[in-house]
Amino acid sequence: MKTFTSTLFFYFILFTASALAAVPLEGLLANGNFEESPKPSDLKKTVIKGKYGLPKWEINGLVEYISGGPQPGGMYFPVAHGVHAIRLGNEASVSQKIPVKKGSLYALTFGASRTCAQNEVLRVSVPPQTGDLPLQTLYDSMGGDIYAWGFVATSNVAKVILHNPGVQEDPTCGPLLDAIAIKELFPAQYTKGNLVKNSGFEEGPHLLHNSSHGVLLPPRVEDPSSPLPGWIIESLKAVKFIDAKHFKVPSGRAAIELVAGRESAIAQIIRTVPKKVYSLTFTVGDAENNCHGSMMIEAFAAKEMFKVPFTSQGKGLSKTETFKFTAVSDRTRLTFFSSFYHTKAGDIGSLCGPVLDEVKVAPVA
Repeated sequence: MKTFTSTLFFYFILFTASALAAVPLEGLLANGNFEESPKPSDLKKTVIKGKYGLPKWEINGLVEYISGGPQPGGMYFPVAHGVHAIRLGNEASVSQKIPVKKGSLYALTFGASRTCAQNEVLRVSVPPQTGDLPLQTLYDSMGGDIYAWGFVATSNVAKVILHNPGVQEDPTCGPLLDAIAIKELFPAQYTKGNLVKNSGFEEGPHLLHNSSHGVLLPPRVEDPSSPLPGWIIESLKAVKFIDAKHFKVPSGRAAIELVAGRESAIAQIIRTVPKKVYSLTFTVGDAENNCHGSMMIEAFAAKEMFKVPFTSQGKGLSKTETFKFTAVSDRTRLTFFSSFYHTKAGDIGSLCGPVLDEVKVAPVA
């Protein structure tokens, strides 16, 4: 009886472990919102003392534990997700090890903003992958921009490192970090009758709870492993991943907002047959986020260029257009960008733009 019970327990543990392994990882990292505060003995005013003074994290260098709102000296630090955040001083970093699946694609989601210098940079690393995110551009005038950064796990344990590589005259000057989460991403999938993968942008990074900012996806020069499966962010600035809960999207749960004019482009390479004619269909709209005015999305396929004008009244309307192009090779690059720069009505410091959704390519019979 004892042997039977031991065997049953073994298979229970094995089944439980397998079930847990099958569940995709998603949510905040341990103390990812920094609401578990350091012990009073590990704080000197706002500076965290000791390598392990910040619960669940390892720190190096000058790291401050910040409460959002007005600060001494007249500064104001926005903390959009909770009460607390951390600030990375000169060459400081925080890190945490997390269990992952080797070979899987993941996206980190985190709030990041500069605090006192125009040229602040946040270096995001999951060795051997690393990328520098310039924080000079404020996409939201109120601060609290949310970014995603993709990586492919090279082992079963990943070390997430967030680092300030800069040196300023004020040693405390550096990026403010808030709410760090992760999501395991599924490989991009086709839908029936469509040559475009993840055509409705339904698979994307984690969306922070109660966040209405959307998630900025950096260009591939800053993040070669796109946090938007199937797509390449091939521009100088980020594009924004928006969700149906907080924005108006033409279809499904998510879409892409092109927030930085011609500096904000998205692309995908699809399989085609040379000299064959294809139809390209996509939807253009506004996110019902006070982005008004004459908009235009330009699309490129093979040697063809298409323009779709759209006049936004900020009511979340959209329209769908279809074009034809002839493939010139067995691979065709689709590229989309906004012709113009836009800011929100009544808030000229917040960037916005046309929404792109439901991209479809199919051969013409």
